[in-house]
Amino acid sequence: MEMSFDPIALRKIIKRALEEDIGNGDITTDSIVGVDEEVSALIHAGEPGVIAGLPVAGAVFKTLDPDIAFSCHFSDGQRVEKGQLLASVRGSGRCVLTGERVALNFMQRLSGIATQTSKFVNLVSQYKAKIVDTRKTAPGLRVLEKYAVRAGGGSNHRFGLYDAVLIKDNHLKAAGSIKRAVELVKASAPFTMKIEVEVEDLAGVGEALLAGVDIIMLDNMSVAEMSRAVELVAGKVLLEASGGITEQTIVSVAQTGVDLISVGYLTHSSRSLDIGLELV
Repeated sequence: MEMSFDPIALRKIIKRALEEDIGNGDITTDSIVGVDEEVSALIHAGEPGVIAGLPVAGAVFKTLDPDIAFSCHFSDGQRVEKGQLLASVRGSGRCVLTGERVALNFMQRLSGIATQTSKFVNLVSQYKAKIVDTRKTAPGLRVLEKYAVRAGGGSNHRFGLYDAVLIKDNHLKAAGSIKRAVELVKASAPFTMKIEVEVEDLAGVGEALLAGVDIIMLDNMSVAEMSRAVELVAGKVLLEASGGITEQTIVSVAQTGVDLISVGYLTHSSRSLDIGLELV
């Protein structure tokens, strides 16, 4: 899987992470490793999972020293087993050891997200529903975390407040009704932009249909209510299920016939994958 986002954004993220960790210098490494000393290191998977972030890790090392050699033995999105060699690094010992933690932090977090996403995707593979993420991401890391969702086989919801309309409960309180909220949005948003509205009951589904939205989010509805909503909508608009969906409930949600299932857990609670680096 190729990195498919702005390389300038990646450089900014890596620079911030390195500045946070290094500060005025790596006291331990600079005391022990000579300026001209070169090392070789291997990165292994400590447990099975889906890998994401290999190019990010390589970019961390090359930010510290463009001459460092970083070789990937897998591609992002591939499944690996415990103990498999993921990548090898050779070059300045100071740069390898100084960049180790930041490189692994990115790989572990992104691989954890990809692994969890893959689990959800596989659970609903026989149904039409797509697994999508949310904006519940770590501040400053959204572009990477949504990339990891794609590496795990999932799809991205909107990236931010700027690329899609999603009218949520507090917007509805501010506007007074679904009808009024949609009218206000249509009067100012580009006509090419899809409009999604969040509803909590079947009455809201009916009102959203009449208002002419493109997508209806079924927020924290029961499986029975979702099934009824699918019948009411009859394919006129896309239906997205959202709210507290887990590995235990996702199959029953997919069975209702919804088009999308958004899972905030993917980015806000996925456990990092165990990945380690050792000098050889």
